Amino acid sequence: MSENTRRSTIYFDPQLHAALRLKAAHANRSLSEIVNDAVRRALAEDQEDLAAFEMRLAEPTMTYEALLDDLKAHGKI
Repeated sequence: MSENTRRSTIYFDPQLHAALRLKAAHANRSLSEIVNDAVRRALAEDQEDLAAFEMRLAEPTMTYEALLDDLKAHGKI
């Protein structure tokens, strides 16, 4: 571990903890490495989602009622 790491207590469901321990042993990695990688992936996914939302801010919006009216007007429903 590097000197820049921080210690934290996390409470896992017992079955989840057992699965993580098995995965760590199978991958020859520490539980901390596996959890850190999973958290990094989750945060990166959040960042991608936020970027996608930002890109779509300028898109026009339509109410549900307007959508139904449009579908009906075009013979879709």
